Amino acid sequence: MEPMKPMKPMEGMKPMEPMKPMEGTKPWWPEDLGSPSTSGAQNGMKYAFFPDKHRLLIERDGTVSTYDSGDHRIGGVSQANGGSVTFTGQDGEVDLNSLKKLD
Repeated sequence: MEPMKPMKPMEGMKPMEPMKPMEGTKPWWPEDLGSPSTSGAQNGMKYAFFPDKHRLLIERDGTVSTYDSGDHRIGGVSQANGGSVTFTGQDGEVDLNSLKKLD
C-alpha cells in the first residue's frame, strides 16, 4: 500500500464581481409629460395616458401619435381583431377617432 500524499490546501474562492445595476426601461414618451396614470401595450401598440396634460400617446411601429384627450380620464384599452382601438374612460368607451390628433 502506498503512503497517502498530503492533500493540497483548498484555494480560496475569488470574490464575486458586483452586479451592474439593471437599466430600467426608458419611457418612450417625452419627459415633459411626466408619468402616465395608465400605460400598456397590446398587439404591437403601446399607449400612455397623462390626465394632467390631457394627452393620450400611442406608439405603433416606432411612430408616436399624440391625442388631446379632452375631459376623458382613460383607464383601459381594448382592441378588436380588425385593429380598431377603443379606450375606456370615466363615462364608458372612448373611440380613438373621436379624439383630436395633435401630430
